[in-house]
Amino acid sequence: MGVYQEKPALAPPNSTTGPIAWVRLNLVSTPLNTVMTLIAIYALWQLLPPILNWAIFDANFAGDDAAACSTSSGACWVFVKTRLGFFTYGFYEEAERWRVDVSFLLLALVIVPQFFNNFPYKAWIGLAGLTVMPIVTGILLLGGVFGLPAVETHTWGGLMLTLVLSFVGIVAALPIGVVLALGRRSEMPMIRMVCVTFIEIWRGVPLISVLFMASVMLPLFLPEGWTFEKLLRALIGITLFQSAYMAEVIRGGLQAIPKGQFEAASALGLGYWRSMSLIILPQALKLVIPGIVNTFIALFKDTTLVLIIGLLDILATVQATIVDPAWRGVSTEGYIFAAFCFWVFCFGMSRYSQALERKLHTGHKR
Repeated sequence: MGVYQEKPALAPPNSTTGPIAWVRLNLVSTPLNTVMTLIAIYALWQLLPPILNWAIFDANFAGDDAAACSTSSGACWVFVKTRLGFFTYGFYEEAERWRVDVSFLLLALVIVPQFFNNFPYKAWIGLAGLTVMPIVTGILLLGGVFGLPAVETHTWGGLMLTLVLSFVGIVAALPIGVVLALGRRSEMPMIRMVCVTFIEIWRGVPLISVLFMASVMLPLFLPEGWTFEKLLRALIGITLFQSAYMAEVIRGGLQAIPKGQFEAASALGLGYWRSMSLIILPQALKLVIPGIVNTFIALFKDTTLVLIIGLLDILATVQATIVDPAWRGVSTEGYIFAAFCFWVFCFGMSRYSQALERKLHTGHKR
């Protein structure tokens, strides 16, 4: 008898792997999908060429004023290029803008490592971003210490103001929302009533009213001689408003935890705070990651409402610039630039949340 020799496994057929399989599975798997795919291809064929011609091929990128765009029917990106400093820094003193650039760099050094699974000391970097970085960036942006000239907050604007409002709101709203969610589920009637009242009041009014009250009405209730800067009042209003929504998202996660988990924590002899911090909250927060990130994204976009109290975020700087008669007719380019900035950050948060869900997946999905 001959010696048995195992033959190498054959490669799977081309029809089940690779691009061809993906097309068959996702684009032409059924007659309806085939028709929808053809309609989508036709729509792209009709829409993409004129869009690309306007935005890229016929666009104007060189020049320093609106006259450079008079010879072409394409987009006038000269407008964005010449006003980019205002869109980024607002009225921040030009000689001190390096401090904003350093703050942007610190933010990038904190956020970028979170997208890599095996990045060394990623957790410590994230912790530093939530504790040390806000203090360092606050000192840099405000100045007045360590030889840095003071810069008034009313000169802040553009993208830097949007990031300050959203970052502070995100960092502060999450822990406040956790406390409110726990308080709403508390067995102590007084604590539960206070938390329910807070949540329902803040969820029952629009953010634009909150900002108006924080800017105009709040100073009227302060003791004589007390005053808060307009930016600080806006930060307080945004944080309290979003914390109410965050509390309801987290409460949904707490209610999704099986009762057996609470009983198991009690059987182990853990007190309320230890059982919540070690067993219940980690599971609840993992379940509501999409809701939490959705609230963060809504907060980031809602920062545009600070225009009503005289703060110029990135969208407001665009609106303030397009009224200049010298740039009449180029509002579309400014709005596209602002929309692109919002999309980059919102899409980044969305992708990070999806990666976090995959990393923390423990089989609860169906």
